[in-house]
Amino acid sequence: MKFPRQVQEEVNINLTPLIDVVFLLLIFFMITTTFTRESQLTVELPEAASAAQSNMEDVERIDVVITAEGLYSVNGQHLVNTQALTLRRAIIELVQDQRNMPFVITADAKTPHQSVVTAMDVAGQLGFARLSIATQEGGQVEF
Repeated sequence: MKFPRQVQEEVNINLTPLIDVVFLLLIFFMITTTFTRESQLTVELPEAASAAQSNMEDVERIDVVITAEGLYSVNGQHLVNTQALTLRRAIIELVQDQRNMPFVITADAKTPHQSVVTAMDVAGQLGFARLSIATQEGGQVEF
């Protein structure tokens, strides 16, 4: 007796649902992704040329000096504490409405990073665009 062989069906995978799922995931990730702008302040580092330094001395500018303890001085005037609000008030009192002046931050080598960031943040909030960070050859800041 001969038994008829069963005909095996050809196995195939339908890729259409898989492609649909991949496109839906792609659309989901494109829509839910957030884009942030990281830069708030553009920092111009000073050059070591002596000619550039002599030009900076002739221009009226805001000098913020930060000691190793984090104490601030604005154009030679010592501030009573290290709060950002005190620094902001001292700068506003000094410049009034002139926001196009150069803003120079001079910090001691052992100054806490937070003190420098606070000074940069206050400058950015007040609208200073010409921000520089000064360094001295000896690394010491006279206060």
